[in-house]
Amino acid sequence: MAGCTWTNQINNRNFLSGIGFKFNLAKYPKVDFFCNTAKIPEISLATATQPSYLKDIDIPGEKLTFGDLTIQFLVDENMENYRTIHEWLVGLGFPETTKQYGDLLANQNDVTQPDDPKRAFADGTLRILNSNFNEVAKVKFLDMFPVSLSSLDFDATSTDVNYFTAQATFKYTVYQLTSSI
Repeated sequence: MAGCTWTNQINNRNFLSGIGFKFNLAKYPKVDFFCNTAKIPEISLATATQPSYLKDIDIPGEKLTFGDLTIQFLVDENMENYRTIHEWLVGLGFPETTKQYGDLLANQNDVTQPDDPKRAFADGTLRILNSNFNEVAKVKFLDMFPVSLSSLDFDATSTDVNYFTAQATFKYTVYQLTSSI
């Protein structure tokens, strides 16, 4: 085949595995240590409709919509990772007093901008690993905050020891998918 180039071919023909990932939450490292499921949320582009005398034509819009980030994690014996998300939610929602929101901001490491509401947010990174457990991509979530935390159902009648897992759902501004190769 004269003039044929193979530069458009995929070099690595291995498939991506669903078990190769790590999740980090910058301000709350105790949450990510036992993370056992995470997913890259869906992303969708709104469309506009261009009228036509034959058929209306869909054209790309200008707004992206990002799905929620949901992670599942094993709850540690002292409930530190569960309590961290719980206290974050309580600080954001301040159900008893506005001091709870102030406490949330006061407990942040960065004291340079004490009144910045973005201090209540955190950035998170989902690191995608290949079959050799080397990082191949990163998904960085900007300005995350939790919107829900699952319940923990205690049951004294259970005959087996089942370790608790909890789910936390986050909203964020945007996520960035970058290659690490």
